[in-house]
Amino acid sequence: MRCLDEEYTAHPFYGSRRMTAVLRRAGYAVNRKRVMRLMRQLGLAAIDPKPALSHPDPHHRVYPYLLRGVTVTGPDHVWSTDITYIRLSLGFVYLAAILDGYSRKVLAWRLSNPLETQFCLDCLDEALRVGQPLIFNSDQGVQFTSTAFTGRLAQAGIRIRMAGRGRAHDNIFVERLWRSVKYEEVYPSGYDTLDDAYHGLHRYFEFYNYQRPHQALDYRTPAEVYADRAVTLSPTGAEALP
Repeated sequence: MRCLDEEYTAHPFYGSRRMTAVLRRAGYAVNRKRVMRLMRQLGLAAIDPKPALSHPDPHHRVYPYLLRGVTVTGPDHVWSTDITYIRLSLGFVYLAAILDGYSRKVLAWRLSNPLETQFCLDCLDEALRVGQPLIFNSDQGVQFTSTAFTGRLAQAGIRIRMAGRGRAHDNIFVERLWRSVKYEEVYPSGYDTLDDAYHGLHRYFEFYNYQRPHQALDYRTPAEVYADRAVTLSPTGAEALP
């Protein structure tokens, strides 16, 4: 499972057949049936379709994805959210985060043992105490399509957009964040408990937001760029919003 986790983070387009071949080359005597079972246990699937943490509820409203071709012009223009798993020595927990698409700043994050809506709502509430976006983007997971979650956004007058099924690149900034989190913090640290994970991730997100220069931001930090919230949308940019 450790190898599966690392291989998937490095190559999220690998399906069960290729994962089986990779594990066999690494010396593991596994068949595809076992690999499929372990991937389901970890909530993994190839990017097409997206990681299996995101199951829609057929009774929940799904909003269209209309951000393709739209340029994010400043902080609080578009926020994005997603869920990933964080492995422990005996099992794994779930991590949700909300990211500002312009500055790449992590505005809020939460850990949870069960994969439920409440910890995503708590994350949203914390982020909304910092600011408010024009558009909120997520995948079609049941947590984000729930009436409680979308209702909170609608009540604040925030436009809701959702990535298409099997289109991980519609939420690419959060996908890149997960790679950084795992390669720079989770894998080197090797958490034993939920408490270890919380303290390690707390340190990492403080570092990520306030100390880590970001190449796409001309080597400024996400917090520095997010602080420039005096930057307003141009009339052209505002008119281009779907």
